[in-house]
Amino acid sequence: MSQIDSNQPKFNFSKYINEFNPWHNIKIMHTNVPNDILSGITVAVIAMPLALAFGVASGLGAEAGMWAAICGGILVGLFGGSNTGVSGPTGPKVVQLAAIIAATKLASGQPDVVFAMSMVFLSGIICIALALMKIGRFIYYTPYSVVSGFMCGIGVIIILLEIPPMLGFATPHSVVGAIRQIPYDIMHEKPHALIVSLATFFTILLWPRVTRKQWLPAPLLGLIVGTSIAHAFSFKDIEYIGSMPVGLPHLYLPDFSRFGEMIGGAFALAGLCIFDSLLTCLVADNMTGERHNSDREIFGQGIANIGCGLVGGVTTATATMRTVANIKCGGKTGLASITHGVVLLALMLGLSPYASYIPMACLAGILLKVGMDIIDYRVLPVLHRMPFMDSICFWTVLILTISVDLLVAMGVGITIAFVRIVQELGQAYEQNVVSLNQMSRTLPPDVSMPSELKEKVLKLRLEGPLFFGVSDTIYRASSSLVDYKYLIIRMARVPMVDMSGAYLLDDIIEKAHHQGATVFFTGLRPQVERTLTRLKIIEKVTKDNCLATFNDAILRIQHLEQKQESSSGRVEQGALERV
Repeated sequence: MSQIDSNQPKFNFSKYINEFNPWHNIKIMHTNVPNDILSGITVAVIAMPLALAFGVASGLGAEAGMWAAICGGILVGLFGGSNTGVSGPTGPKVVQLAAIIAATKLASGQPDVVFAMSMVFLSGIICIALALMKIGRFIYYTPYSVVSGFMCGIGVIIILLEIPPMLGFATPHSVVGAIRQIPYDIMHEKPHALIVSLATFFTILLWPRVTRKQWLPAPLLGLIVGTSIAHAFSFKDIEYIGSMPVGLPHLYLPDFSRFGEMIGGAFALAGLCIFDSLLTCLVADNMTGERHNSDREIFGQGIANIGCGLVGGVTTATATMRTVANIKCGGKTGLASITHGVVLLALMLGLSPYASYIPMACLAGILLKVGMDIIDYRVLPVLHRMPFMDSICFWTVLILTISVDLLVAMGVGITIAFVRIVQELGQAYEQNVVSLNQMSRTLPPDVSMPSELKEKVLKLRLEGPLFFGVSDTIYRASSSLVDYKYLIIRMARVPMVDMSGAYLLDDIIEKAHHQGATVFFTGLRPQVERTLTRLKIIEKVTKDNCLATFNDAILRIQHLEQKQESSSGRVEQGALERV
């Protein structure tokens, strides 16, 4: 055992930490400077109306969305793991944060900004801790039914929440509140707000069909059209964003005096940040043919969310719309993301007063299109043809996302998918039990064995990982093991064994010994052998009975039989001599 441990590679701490060094991103920023800068400016133009809208939707104000976009652009551009990803406030995260803010308001009815920012700060720390734990690779194990149900649920939430502001009323604090409020709002809609919101929405919808030029993004044109209509016709009865502070942001030092109240929400924000970001990175990988570094992306998001918590920004994640726009505009390094953040910073330091003229209905029209874009239209035509368990998983995630909580929906969906996979693996696990007389293969040429002994030699062939999910299948197969003298357990095609599988083997061995039978293992792989040795399963079989091949086991049985016959002969001879 000590020899095995000494051969294992030693942990290299400096190499481990170096993976999160921003130099990975900085050293390639000179390779695409003109395109990255132009792409960053274009993405900033796209991001500005979205950031303003998400800031308002969160309940913290338009400037909170802008500061989140600035932190996400600059910090994730430096520390992130995707060369083309662009971060900022996203629909799923803003919906989650808005629900938390609505549930923790002060007695005056105002948002508890210090509590919210401390929670955002803490979520950043959690992201960094999870990045250091190397959990990023698990995003590749998320079932598509969970992803699809999650995205459709988020889209439905955003659409429902934006219907009241489109009709001229305040944004509801919850989906249930929106559902209750919408009938009244439709009956009492404000025509001017509806005109502005629909003009904005249809401009965004139709502009890409009119032209393919990237220099004037649809969200920006929608913002210009909606705002222009409101001011050209002097719509005074609708709400506007109002004044935004110019200059450096107000700093919020984290206050963890209510740590117990905020830790759950912080974990929810961190989990959603990771899920949202890495899904977008997968989209970017498919478009560019590259492969992002998941752990570094999570680390960068942690740094960005710490920054958001300090400057009063809503939380960030890698944003799909901005990332896709960046790729389409020719961005190839983190310089594009940093440029996008710097442009937005310049706006906040000198031009933010102009945002006060933007109608709230205009932002609602933009977010309505965002909600529609998030829905997974790929899966909608095949909903009635989905496999039964995939359908259950999809609808469960969709309903829980809308009615309960985003993170709860993801957890339940992944659990359903996990149980389904384990069940199917257990049913598909291959094993068989035969005696030597039933085998089609011939014995080694130097082996002679009477038929009555062949009936007493059973072979249990196992194939595939031996883990808790297949324990019941193997146990039912082993229940047929009766009236035998030797049991050969073939393990050549078992790549791994967990504790459940190991103790299942232990039960089979105990049952064999209880019947007076001898057990052999054949074809044990090194990893499997180490596990069985540590759990003291091998010592019950003995090292001598752990053999390389099935033929070796047959030869071993012949040797034992000959030895037994010789011993029996000597006993009988001794008895005759005494007589």
